[in-house]
Amino acid sequence: MAKRFTVFIIGSAAALTLSSVMRGQSQPWNNSGLAQSANQQQTRPAAPAPRRDLTGIWDAGGAGIGARGYMTPPLTPWGEALGKTHKSGDGARMVPVEEINDPLSTMGDPEGFPRNLLFELRPFQIVQTPNQVLMLYMFEKRWRVIWTDGRQLPRDPDPRWYGYSVGRWEDDHTFVVQSVGMDERTWLDNAGNPHSNEMHVEERYHRVDENTLELTVTIDDPKAYTRPWVPRNKLPLRLMPRDTDLMEMIPSASEAAEYRKVFARPSK
Repeated sequence: MAKRFTVFIIGSAAALTLSSVMRGQSQPWNNSGLAQSANQQQTRPAAPAPRRDLTGIWDAGGAGIGARGYMTPPLTPWGEALGKTHKSGDGARMVPVEEINDPLSTMGDPEGFPRNLLFELRPFQIVQTPNQVLMLYMFEKRWRVIWTDGRQLPRDPDPRWYGYSVGRWEDDHTFVVQSVGMDERTWLDNAGNPHSNEMHVEERYHRVDENTLELTVTIDDPKAYTRPWVPRNKLPLRLMPRDTDLMEMIPSASEAAEYRKVFARPSK
């Protein structure tokens, strides 16, 4: 029987309605990710981590969904002023549904980077080529290119939704990514934490063993924050079966508009 999915992304809502699916069940099509219990347990001892290899489909389970924001350092005056313009569906800036101005849900803008790591980190696939590492994300069905050919990051880049990224192997099991040039219109999370186009993001992917990858994200944005901070610290990702077919999870502007009509407060 065909499975039907509808995704609503509006403020604090990331509601997935589905007719008949169990999270993490064994199925040939439309897998939504690992069950959290499976994400925390191993049925057998894991083999050692392969050398300089992140290939596979990885999932943080429920720990990847971070809608409410993080313990952030104090904002600079510039960051504070920008943050006050963000009317979010969750966290300290939460407002009624009809007042939300989250660009992801109200204008259909891309989620952007690093929000795709901090808000809706659903399963994603890593593919390695001789000069690139490709990150293929289930949420939004987006991809990123991380160059490994030795090039330097651009010095004065035109902003992009997902920035510019280069990566290198720090050792046989730790891959480090540096990114710049992210578009200032994107938010860092569902709580509306801001950033500037001067933000620098570091990702560290440490492969603990065959089945486990740890992700650490550090944000350095002196224009918006008074010091660097770490919203993801050794977040565990589990390897999914190689034949997993991931479901399509694309935010729909029309469904978001319908959600607002249904859940917004009736006008007086």
